[in-house]
Amino acid sequence: MDATQWLADYRQRLERAAHAARSASASLREVGATATSPRGEVTVTVNAGGALDDVTLTPAARRLEADALSVLIVATAREAQRLAGARMAEVMAGYLGEGEATARVTEHLPAEVRR
Repeated sequence: MDATQWLADYRQRLERAAHAARSASASLREVGATATSPRGEVTVTVNAGGALDDVTLTPAARRLEADALSVLIVATAREAQRLAGARMAEVMAGYLGEGEATARVTEHLPAEVRR
């Protein structure tokens, strides 16, 4: 293979990698999750990083003691974060495949969602 062909092949590989990175980034922006408490008093939505986007309380939440409500909000947020982490792991595995790279990206996630 001559240098011109090698360079053209290399540019194509770089363009494919850049396209994959842009696609992964776009997919991750769409990742997030919503969880609702078992009896429906609380609904929490988080983004891909697990940060809270929204908390919704139904009228049933008003009947709970403040301590019970705060525990329920935290538990529901943790479930939403777990779901978002699992979705993020799925997206990354789709781009990186199963292996060391995906393991590095998802190593901070709870054990049940790591790849």
